[in-house]
Amino acid sequence: MRTIFVLFDSLNRSALGTYGGSIDTPNFDRLAAKSAVFDKHYIGSMPCMPARRDMHTGRLNFLHRSWGPLEPFDDSFVVKMRGNGVYTHLTSDHNHYFEDGGATYHNRFNTYDFIRGQESDAWVAMVKPPMERFREMYHERQFGGARSTQRVQGMINETTFKADKDFPIHQCFDAALNFLDMNGKEDGWFLQLECFDPHEPFAAPESFREKFKADYTGPIYTWPQYRNSSDDTADEIAEVRANYGALVAFCDQQLGRLMDYLDANDMWEDTSIVLTTDHGFMLGEHEWWGKLRMPFFNEIAHIPLMIHDARKPDSWDTRVSALTQAIDLSPTLLDLFDLEACEHTQGKSMLPLLNGEAEEIRDLALFGVFGGAINATDGNHTYFLYPEDMEDQPIFEYTLMPMHSTSLFEVRELEHAELVRGFDFTKGAPLLKVPALKDAKRPPMQGGGFAETHTRLYDLNDDPKQDSPVRNAEIEAWFDNKIRCEMQRHEVPNEAYSRFGL
Repeated sequence: MRTIFVLFDSLNRSALGTYGGSIDTPNFDRLAAKSAVFDKHYIGSMPCMPARRDMHTGRLNFLHRSWGPLEPFDDSFVVKMRGNGVYTHLTSDHNHYFEDGGATYHNRFNTYDFIRGQESDAWVAMVKPPMERFREMYHERQFGGARSTQRVQGMINETTFKADKDFPIHQCFDAALNFLDMNGKEDGWFLQLECFDPHEPFAAPESFREKFKADYTGPIYTWPQYRNSSDDTADEIAEVRANYGALVAFCDQQLGRLMDYLDANDMWEDTSIVLTTDHGFMLGEHEWWGKLRMPFFNEIAHIPLMIHDARKPDSWDTRVSALTQAIDLSPTLLDLFDLEACEHTQGKSMLPLLNGEAEEIRDLALFGVFGGAINATDGNHTYFLYPEDMEDQPIFEYTLMPMHSTSLFEVRELEHAELVRGFDFTKGAPLLKVPALKDAKRPPMQGGGFAETHTRLYDLNDDPKQDSPVRNAEIEAWFDNKIRCEMQRHEVPNEAYSRFGL
């Protein structure tokens, strides 16, 4: 077996033609025609690295800690593949892998490519950035806030993008095609082709931007802060959406290069493909930009997934209505190589859904970010469960890898840490129980803290856009019970039950 795992970042389900999107995405649609398309696939932990830990381990990260590396006791599907003779290769431009909080993921692969230049990647060295020119070029809301330095680094990096081939996503697909040129005819390999796009900043070649017209005439506006969008004009909102659309179209073109390669080399019948994303992004819906701070509406939580199982042509060009989520990827990718799931995974292989062996693999998907709500869906309703008191109840990080995204935990955070035992999934290792300080460098940070933190329930059949929350004691009690059971399966610390009134 040979498998290509195509992972985009912040790829909105609503952007793709196969999901009824308004953007022309012929190559995503080409893959959909050769795949089982999943209609009720959801995220797990947020944001980037927590989502990737979910994918590696098949366990939810956000119930124990925030952003961080793979832990010493974690089971990774990549490590299991390598231990069973599968060659694993990562090609990615996702710069967070090479920061403190992502340091243990890429080294799990046999080999990897790292393409430089995305977002705040500490790449182009410029001692004195031309700040006056940048302030003329870019919208004022692309500056300031907790990530001011990182945003300026992103502007510096973008000075190197002249032609299409200079953009990191183009180089990602170059590297993936090089891997296939060298190894494509071999058997027993796994290629993870991971693209940071269409994550913000929404910078695409001008030729793609020309296809998305807007009346906006101001400076470059490609990177909104995570905040309420009500202060933006209709033209500004349209401009950001147009830039996102142009970047999705660029992603689609690059995916087409891979599709063309598979066509030219007759690889569809012996190479499986899984395509998905880590989460979505709010583009002014519910008057929000971004992710993390606001309730996790479907624009963030309901994500695309396509599986082309080369061994099951009867599943091509079909739809799967069963509920699935990100932690199901680990056992699914292993199953493509006829390998058992990792020992402590809580995910389930999705492959039985393709051939009719199973009608469903779960009745609940739990998702969230550390310190925020516990969110859940059964595919018909979504339920956002917030603590009655978001501020004063103590919460703790449980980890042996105390790192934030771009820094280590500060000594003041570790001052009152203690070692605790009693978790089966740590295989006998204790965990550091670290008080989660309010001003620690963990998400959401960008734009401020959590907002709109009241429990709510949505009926997705009657209200698919989640405009009108409802109250239903019976349904909420069902969700409370299911969430409690899921927390027990994940060995969630006792104080979390009290925090959420469970």
